[in-house]
Amino acid sequence: MTRLLLALSLICACASAALATPIRIKDLVEFDGVRGNDLVGYGLVVGLNGTGDGIRNAPFTEEIMVNILERLGVNVTGEQFRPQNVAAVIVTAVLPPFARQGSQIDVTVSAIGDADSLLGGTLVMTPLTAADGDIYAVSQGAVIAGGASVEGDAASVVQGVPTAGVIPNGARIEREIEFEFASLAEVRLALHSPDFTTAARIEAAINHEFGRGVAAMLDAGTVLLDIGATRAPSPAHALTRVENILVQPETRARVVVDQRSGTIVMGEDVRISRVAVAQGNLTLRIEERPVAVQPNPFAEGETVILPRTGAAIEEDAGTGLAEIRGGTSLSEVVAGLNALGVSPREMIDILSSIDAAGALHAEFIVR
Repeated sequence: MTRLLLALSLICACASAALATPIRIKDLVEFDGVRGNDLVGYGLVVGLNGTGDGIRNAPFTEEIMVNILERLGVNVTGEQFRPQNVAAVIVTAVLPPFARQGSQIDVTVSAIGDADSLLGGTLVMTPLTAADGDIYAVSQGAVIAGGASVEGDAASVVQGVPTAGVIPNGARIEREIEFEFASLAEVRLALHSPDFTTAARIEAAINHEFGRGVAAMLDAGTVLLDIGATRAPSPAHALTRVENILVQPETRARVVVDQRSGTIVMGEDVRISRVAVAQGNLTLRIEERPVAVQPNPFAEGETVILPRTGAAIEEDAGTGLAEIRGGTSLSEVVAGLNALGVSPREMIDILSSIDAAGALHAEFIVR
């Protein structure tokens, strides 16, 4: 109990320390147009050791296999296929910004049929398309699966996810995305977490760096940078100076709880008004004690089982009604909650009740 509550205090203290540290602008914003693009493809993995799709349960695997063989000049019309060493897969990748033709990117391969494992498989040449339907990359190579599967006559063991894997540098870019970054006259900086105070600080920090008004806050999530006013040779040179400027971000007060693991994380600005809290538990106990009744010796009859049930409700004494003073700092809020002497899971219920009572001055997020 003490260790868990101490861990909660340390997590909160670390969060406070992290929020007090200036952050680079490049870690707070996304530059307009400088982003990746999702790619997807449908392909076939071959060379599996009997762990592929069952053709009867995955007819699409047979269809793509026939198409590939016919493209290679093999006539398989009317043939019956029953291999177990192939699997239909979905291939996904992200085309990074400014990627050039001929460079390579990583891809993820995931089975879509009833294949047991992709271990040892090889992805056959698969085109990858973007949202516009055009092919931007082609993927092929040996699949590195992230799990293992062992099966016997009466039992099987699976560790990890053997039906998904990656191919490092498994796709080669064949088409570039047309984007004339060097011709931009203005660049918008989009904040990851929109906040008026943070946007104003970014505007002030950029203008201070250049010594004149080159940035203007448009709203809580956007700051506009005038490339011409920076007097930089190109937008790339201007953003090189901008992205390394340090800014103190401002965030909303938040309490994030994970009910599955019992984790509680509080932000630096969390405050709790003065409240009184009582916490207790009810325990319901039911015990079955059947009794066997037998007939007298030498008498006719048969044994009868009579039901006997014992039921009781117990209520823990708990800590009574405890007062939590108004928190003026994160450490005082944590100290007040720790004084209740409850487990983190019980503390989640207490925080939820305090929030419902209107005494928790923070955004309460449950995952």
